[in-house]
Amino acid sequence: MRTIEWDNGTLKIVDQTHLPHLMRHLYLKTVDDVIDAIKTMKVRGAPAIGVAAAFGCVMGITRLEDSAKRLIAARPTAVNLCWAVERIMKTARPIRNLPLSKLEPILIAEAQKMAEEDVAANKKIGEYGTKLISKGMRILTVCNAGALATVDYGTALGVIRRAYDDKKNIHVYAAETRPRLQGAKLTAWELKNYHIPFTLITDNMIGYHMQKGLINIVITGADRVALNGDSANKIGTYGAAVLAKYHKIPFYIAAPFSTIDFATVSGDDIVIEERSQEEVFQIGCERIAPTDIQAANPSFDVTPAKLIAGIITEKGIIRPVNIKKYAPKKS
Repeated sequence: MRTIEWDNGTLKIVDQTHLPHLMRHLYLKTVDDVIDAIKTMKVRGAPAIGVAAAFGCVMGITRLEDSAKRLIAARPTAVNLCWAVERIMKTARPIRNLPLSKLEPILIAEAQKMAEEDVAANKKIGEYGTKLISKGMRILTVCNAGALATVDYGTALGVIRRAYDDKKNIHVYAAETRPRLQGAKLTAWELKNYHIPFTLITDNMIGYHMQKGLINIVITGADRVALNGDSANKIGTYGAAVLAKYHKIPFYIAAPFSTIDFATVSGDDIVIEERSQEEVFQIGCERIAPTDIQAANPSFDVTPAKLIAGIITEKGIIRPVNIKKYAPKKS
């Protein structure tokens, strides 16, 4: 399922705010359209918003530097967004004096290349990750790290899809992921469409299912991995990792190598996006909380490296303590 496609100046995306009830596509024509889609989570998932932003740069080519800054500011936690924009800018800056008619196709080609690289990386992640899955395993995942969070195939769900295709007789436990319910709305929708056996659970059922011996491994995505291996992912991931550690269940991150931010020393340096209180006050259009109260809504939390068994990337499975070995050498 292709979630992002470029077609003659228009970016076609799956509008994820309508799932699971309606499969609807949006056709983005301006950089403002892309920024709005990212902010409102019509397109979401670190790899997906990165590629969307790359095409957004193309749309904002007449004011490229300004467009790049605005796109990077759209959501602060996912490093793939900044990485993708910077890659486009690195391509553009040496040739910025070219006529737009010549510059634009070069940037489109670079964005297209990033999209194809994402799909290939996800499939490699699945290939490496399936080696961790034994027959009959029951796998917990948090939030949505499937095709919807990428250009196609998925990261954590990419591992699960590959294990299912390898006939490993797996069963998935998908946490609902309050407050926006990406697990209930998106992961459950994907797993159902892939015909992978799964059970949807509320976030506060994770400990119960681990205590009962119903979960053998945890695999989630990530939005940013620091140099020391600390990893930011959807709020609730840290709690799942703590519970996994207590119950001696291995906890893995599945993410493309571009999610590793070598400039961020530790999780303490990761900016955590704070979203609107309204997301906590209501489910869908129905308000579930009293009026005139306050709510907190951090969109992500940070799982310390010591709780992570490994990071599954397209380059292989990397132990958090070994990330520094992959850091670019300073010139």
